[in-house]
Amino acid sequence: MSRKCSICKRRSLNANSRSHSNIATKKRQYINLQTKKIDGKKTKICVSCIKK
Repeated sequence: MSRKCSICKRRSLNANSRSHSNIATKKRQYINLQTKKIDGKKTKICVSCIKK
């Protein structure tokens, strides 16, 4: 399974990490995924979908 919500299909974002001298290095901002059992199957769901 990829790092993607199985309900809303949200994925991680690309961002820059900035050092003190303002040099940019790429980083990933992952969403908050949790594993839940739905109909007997384990699925990865983001927390915003769990709250809905």
